[in-house]
Amino acid sequence: MSKASSDLVKELRIAIRTGQVVIGSRRTVKMVLLGKAKLVVIASNAPPELREDIYRYAKLSNIKVIEAPLTNTELGAAIGKPFSVASLAIIDPGESNILNVYVEG
Repeated sequence: MSKASSDLVKELRIAIRTGQVVIGSRRTVKMVLLGKAKLVVIASNAPPELREDIYRYAKLSNIKVIEAPLTNTELGAAIGKPFSVASLAIIDPGESNILNVYVEG
């Protein structure tokens, strides 16, 4: 795992523990449509139609999207879930620094 992906995983774990994170494609798209997401993370092998929907809706609401250098299985494992995670939305970053670190990029 590269330094960038390990930093991302570290910040995601903090956000999940101390903030509010929505996991799953349908819920992520819903939060983006409602404009509640502050940041979206997409797995590197997310389905093309999901990727297109998230990018389209995020652009309308000025929500930053990060493509994680992890597959959906790796992303799920990295955040401590026993299942694949194609996308997730950060609603409240909690004590994590994920918005400051990744929104600039």
